[in-house]
Amino acid sequence: MMDDTFLVENRLTLRAISEFGVLLAYYYICDRTDVFASSNKNYNRDLFLFLYFLLIIVSAITSFKIHHDKSPFSGKSILYLNRHQTEEWKGWMQVLFLMYHYFAATEIYNAIRLFIAAYVWMTGFGNFSYYYVRKDFSLARFAQMMWRLNFLVFSCCVILNNSYMLYYICPMHTLFTLMVYGALGILNKYNDKGSVIALKIIACFLVVILVWEVPGVFELLWSPFTFFLGYTDPAKPNFPRLHEWHFRSGLDRYIWIIGMIYAYYHPTVERWMEKLEETEVKRRVSIKMAVAIIALMVGFFWLEYIYKLDKITYNKYHPYTSWIPITVYICLRNVTQSFRSYSLTLFAWLGKITLETYISQIHIWLRSGVPDGQPKLLLSLIPDYPMLNFMLTTSIYLAISYRLFNLTNILKSAFVPTKDDKRLIHNLITAVVISSILYTLSFVFLRIPQMLV
Repeated sequence: MMDDTFLVENRLTLRAISEFGVLLAYYYICDRTDVFASSNKNYNRDLFLFLYFLLIIVSAITSFKIHHDKSPFSGKSILYLNRHQTEEWKGWMQVLFLMYHYFAATEIYNAIRLFIAAYVWMTGFGNFSYYYVRKDFSLARFAQMMWRLNFLVFSCCVILNNSYMLYYICPMHTLFTLMVYGALGILNKYNDKGSVIALKIIACFLVVILVWEVPGVFELLWSPFTFFLGYTDPAKPNFPRLHEWHFRSGLDRYIWIIGMIYAYYHPTVERWMEKLEETEVKRRVSIKMAVAIIALMVGFFWLEYIYKLDKITYNKYHPYTSWIPITVYICLRNVTQSFRSYSLTLFAWLGKITLETYISQIHIWLRSGVPDGQPKLLLSLIPDYPMLNFMLTTSIYLAISYRLFNLTNILKSAFVPTKDDKRLIHNLITAVVISSILYTLSFVFLRIPQMLV
């Protein structure tokens, strides 16, 4: 039996484990049982836009904030692509992404593809910035990143008997995080040399071209991992097991590298902005207006000639053009010092829990009812009252997502120590052993009824 001292010392961790288990049980009840009803999705453009713009207005009234943070590069309040701004960016995109699924707003499909590309761009940008500046390639940092990306999704796969690829954004971000880590981690003592970074970025492009552009290479490389990355949609059983992984990863195969490039030149752009802010007013305004006009023109042409294509044609162009609207947004969002310093903290808060809201939506906001099924239905806690149901399920869904975000971090601190590699390796080995035993027992128990028939 565990003594009282152990229980007292670890009460927060034990409580977090218990709470995490209860929330996953709620996932199962909502998605795999008939305790709660289901309803069909219904799209109304007027309602969709009304809800989104209402949220923007409420956010602007209640959570508008001006930041005065100092740049880690220049020490001044330039705030180019600052953390508040990127969190806000993730937040407002996530709201549209979730509403797209809830209301089946298929007419904004191309926009959703772009938002996912922006998330992947941030993966390249954020990870490059961290590893390039901090030079921290430690096992602890790597393990913590993998925990953050995969702990919740692996738990859902086990509890709900789903494939990893059902939650395709998680394997995508994991892959591109690994590629950034590998690119900067290899020969990292030479990262201060621009020529080495250039060679590494070129190498990343060449790897992507080889894997995704040369026929047969993708299948050859990934087929050994079909057990892990394979996926069969019950509604589309005839597609190859790696089709989903090929399609999803291929759409954003280049944009993470663009994020790395932008991160590398981030200090240079900040210094340029610093000089610009010190020039005379007339010259400063002229340059900013020129940047804004050029960005708007480029954005207009992309909108007219790329975005308005049908989804199948758009997907063909997307890997090579998604950087254009992302760059346009960055230019417009950072065109003035005042605009850079503003953020809507409600969206920034939502931006911090995008992983949890992405995973949770499938089970406690929407529902599929079967393993690996796409969430075609809505969870209905108040049948026949769609707007009241939307309000209630959304409130519960956001509260649980935020709590899961906190629980994931609490458990990460408990099981992935930052300064004790020996303990970290011990925890990793223990997790592998326990998981193997549980998997084996589950496999045997599932086989026994079949053998008895």
